[in-house]
Amino acid sequence: GPSSSAFFRSSSSSSPALRLVSLRAASSRPSQKAKSVGRGRSVRCMAAASDAAQLKAAREDIRELLNTTHCHPILVRLGWHDSGTYDKNINDWPERGGANGSLRFDVELKHGANAGLVNALKLMQPIKDKYPSITYADLFQLASATAIEEAGGPKIPMKYGRVDVTGPEQCPPEGKLPDAGPSAPADHLRLVFYRMGLDDKEIVALSGAHTLGRSRPERSGWGKPETKYTKNGPGAPGGQSWTAEWLKFDNSYFKVSAPFNT
Repeated sequence: GPSSSAFFRSSSSSSPALRLVSLRAASSRPSQKAKSVGRGRSVRCMAAASDAAQLKAAREDIRELLNTTHCHPILVRLGWHDSGTYDKNINDWPERGGANGSLRFDVELKHGANAGLVNALKLMQPIKDKYPSITYADLFQLASATAIEEAGGPKIPMKYGRVDVTGPEQCPPEGKLPDAGPSAPADHLRLVFYRMGLDDKEIVALSGAHTLGRSRPERSGWGKPETKYTKNGPGAPGGQSWTAEWLKFDNSYFKVSAPFNT
């Protein structure tokens, strides 16, 4: 996506919640200049672009996957969690995190905040195998953006060319993403999101993505095993949604939350 640190932004929408829907995490891409690594060694990090034809074909496969499995929420979460480790204060790649495909490795999938995302990777792996010229980093963001659009959200202007990390030793440390139940929620969110370059207004807007999906107690420790909306819902049933139409991308999350903010 465009440069800088926020996760989502759409230039075509006047809504703050929707303006945050096109990834800026591509700022985590390495430059094309060689950089020194260790003693006397250098690695030339080329921002190799994913194949355009394969991206187009993969998008259609993702749309079909969404239509048959209704996996919109977990694909949005996959894209967010791969990019949400970004640190604007670190210059070196891949140390600064961001959308770099590191979430495909077990060491990062086992982070507490990523519970359940192994299921998203299982959905994406056949598409990655079919289109090998697409990086994991680009594929995760393509899937996330497509899921938002197919759920009724904006068509997101995307840029591609993200570079994958090559091994689990390049994964970020645990603790880069928000905790489920911090003792001081506002302070915790500011600590996490200010690191990415987001301000308070953007934190609130990004939180609106919870209009999609459900919380599951076995993953986050929050929510009910099922509700009237989700007991027999599409996709994997169960969990507790924040909104009645939890596969629709709109501003319902803010409407539901409004009574708690008075």
